[in-house]
Amino acid sequence: MKRLGFGMMRLPKLDKDDETSIIQEEVDKMADLFLEKGFTYFDTAYVYHDGKSEGAFKKAVTDKYPREDYQIADKLPIFAIKKAEEMEPIFQEELERLGVDYIDYFLIHNVSGFSDHALKNTDPFKFGVEKKAEGKVKHIGFSSHADAKYIEDVIKKHPDMDFIQLQINYLDWENDAIQSKECYEVACKYNLPVIVMEPLKGGFLANVPEEAEKLMRDYNGQSPVEWAFRFLISLDNVMMVLSGASSYEQLKENIEIFEDIQPLNDEEFEILRKVREIINANIAIDCTGCNYCLSSCPQNILIPKLFNMYNEDMIQDLGPTAFTAVGNAYVNYAKEAKHGLASDCIDCGACIPKCPQHINIPEELVKVKDHFETPLYGFEDKKE
Repeated sequence: MKRLGFGMMRLPKLDKDDETSIIQEEVDKMADLFLEKGFTYFDTAYVYHDGKSEGAFKKAVTDKYPREDYQIADKLPIFAIKKAEEMEPIFQEELERLGVDYIDYFLIHNVSGFSDHALKNTDPFKFGVEKKAEGKVKHIGFSSHADAKYIEDVIKKHPDMDFIQLQINYLDWENDAIQSKECYEVACKYNLPVIVMEPLKGGFLANVPEEAEKLMRDYNGQSPVEWAFRFLISLDNVMMVLSGASSYEQLKENIEIFEDIQPLNDEEFEILRKVREIINANIAIDCTGCNYCLSSCPQNILIPKLFNMYNEDMIQDLGPTAFTAVGNAYVNYAKEAKHGLASDCIDCGACIPKCPQHINIPEELVKVKDHFETPLYGFEDKKE
């Protein structure tokens, strides 16, 4: 297999705030291009796009192409499972949604402290192994946002895993909270091939600070996206890199990069080290936009959207008195009144255990509020 996978977590949408409003015609066009160019690995999950991603795959791929032309990865949402009896119906529903008789790469989804409750009451690993024995699954593995020690303990308990899916990118490689490097090294220790998720950190690494992008382009003319992918291809144990493209043009760019992709040389690794320092000096909130926090918010706050606005504004570093386009966008968002603002957070903390990036979300929302909800943008100067 070519090492670029089509991640179906961030598909193009008619309404940016409605995960179910997938633009099927564009997804069809994207899948056609992907397969035409010889790429075959698709990745989805039961919960992506509020349960609509698998159906979008069926329309774009299963209904149009022979089964041998593609591989599909899907996931068992253990964080949403309370008892063992729920696993079989969900698995059968996944097969039906996908329109297939078997799943090529079946993952236990997000094995971490986030799903400990399910792991105590069920045995999803045993379930996956049984499905493999039945021929309903070709390869069994798990995805995780946990730390290296937790992951190693899981692998020791379940030595029959075929692969692992990890968050790896050059920015998180030396991130003490994410531990990309340490987790990758654990996978190598146990000879588990690695599938990479968040290679561009939710798109963040496609839009790095100007100073960082200049370093990259001055060296070889390549885009930040190409540098990010080449870093991953330089890791020997990476078998697949998932790109969560949200448009035809993004996927086309990624395909062009992977058709003749080369590992980094020593000088380029050093440039990426400098790029990492520049980004870390500018990044405000380490959010990837995975949306796992949304279902837990009683105030209906679009947390990743607000964090993205804040990050974009902070990267520009124009100062607290500058009226910016991003600040204006926050004002427009506030006037829509469909979702909560940063100031609507009640600090209940329900979102915190849902975050794979280990962000103290209520604490960061205070920063967003203080930055945007000011008299500069027409908000009242509220005194605590």
